[in-house]
Amino acid sequence: QLMLEESGGGMVQSGGSLNLSCTLSGTNLGYYAIGWFRQAPGKEREGISCITNDDQSYYADSVKGRFTISRDNAKKTVSLQMNSLKPEDTAVYYCNRPNVMVSWGQGTQVTVSS
Repeated sequence: QLMLEESGGGMVQSGGSLNLSCTLSGTNLGYYAIGWFRQAPGKEREGISCITNDDQSYYADSVKGRFTISRDNAKKTVSLQMNSLKPEDTAVYYCNRPNVMVSWGQGTQVTVSS
């Protein structure tokens, strides 16, 4: 079964950068489309980016031009490079399959100070 683990969160000032990683593990691993989601305090979880098996990437308007998603199939990881961070980016960030989701993990906290 596919398992996902997020890492790389932290606290930065407005305008700073972070690089999040989603590590895939389990048995019978194939090539999966992977998305990044986030949930801010008091708000619903939202999808912000995803990458397909053929490296097509998609972004929500709120992060387009600032975030870049990529994958390393040899390492079975999907990264989210986050630049020009804003306070409104503060949230817990999760990775999951955008089409057939598995159980949500703990996520990784991103905090951006104004």
